[in-house]
Amino acid sequence: MNQIKLEQQLRDFLEEDIGDGDITSQALPQGLKKTAYIFAKEDGVFVGASILKVGYSIINRHINVRLMKADGQFVEKGETVAEVTGAVDQLLLGERVFLNLIQRLSGIATLTKKSIEALNDPTIRVCDTRKTTPGLRMLEKYAVRCGGGFNHRRGLDQAVLLKENHLAAYGGIRQAVSRVKETLGHMTKIEVEITNKQELIDVIEAEVDVIMFDNYSSQQVKEQQPLVPSNIVTEVSGGISLKTIREFAGCGVNYISLGFLTHSYKAIDYSFLLK
Repeated sequence: MNQIKLEQQLRDFLEEDIGDGDITSQALPQGLKKTAYIFAKEDGVFVGASILKVGYSIINRHINVRLMKADGQFVEKGETVAEVTGAVDQLLLGERVFLNLIQRLSGIATLTKKSIEALNDPTIRVCDTRKTTPGLRMLEKYAVRCGGGFNHRRGLDQAVLLKENHLAAYGGIRQAVSRVKETLGHMTKIEVEITNKQELIDVIEAEVDVIMFDNYSSQQVKEQQPLVPSNIVTEVSGGISLKTIREFAGCGVNYISLGFLTHSYKAIDYSFLLK
C-alpha cells in the first residue's frame, strides 16, 4: 500500500471529521494521558494496522500504538487488536475515523476469506473488480489482498478490458481488438468480455490475452473452457454470489472476479474504550 497516498487520505478524512476542533473534548485537562483498547465485537479478519500507525502519527507523533494483530490475521470476538496511549483529547480525535475504516476494511477481508473457503479450489484465484467506493479503492483492494484474494486492474489506465459497450462502439470484437493493438504497445494486456460461444471463437482468433466469461453458468464455463488455448488466461464474472461460488470449483478458469467483495460486504464491528 502506498504510504504517502495513505497519509494524504487520512489527513483528508481527519479534516472532514475534526473541522476546527473537537469542542466536546476541549475542556479535558491538558496532558491527561490514558490508554485506549481497540477490540473486536465479532469474529473476522483484521485490517487496520497502517491506519492506526500512520493516522495517530498525523495527530501527534508521540502517541504510542501497540498492535496485537497484523493485517490479515483472524480476530475473535472480544480480542484486542491494538492499544493506543497518549493525551486523551488527541486519542479521541482519531477514534471515529479510524474505526470507520477498520470496520469496513475488515468486512471486505472477511468476506474475501469466506469466498475463497466457499469456492474451495486453490487452482482458481478470487479477485475483486472496480466496484469500489470512490476515494477508497486503494484501501479496499488492499483489504481484498489481506483476505487472501487478488486484485483485478486498479484503474482504466492499467489494462484494456473491452466490454459490451466498447464492442458496440468499435463495431465488433475483431475490429475492437485490431484497433486497440494498433494504438497500444506490446506491454499492455487486452481482455475481452464474451457472452456466447461465437464470441469465444472470435476472441481466440483475435489472439487476446485474457477472456472473461461474463454471466456464464458454471456448466457453460465447463463446456467452453476446453476450447481456450493454454496461453490465454480465463476469468469468470457476473451473477456469482457467496452461495453459488462453489458451483465453479473445477471449471478450469484462472480467476473469478467478484464485485460483491467491495460493494456488498458487512462491516466487522470494533470498539474503542479508554482504560
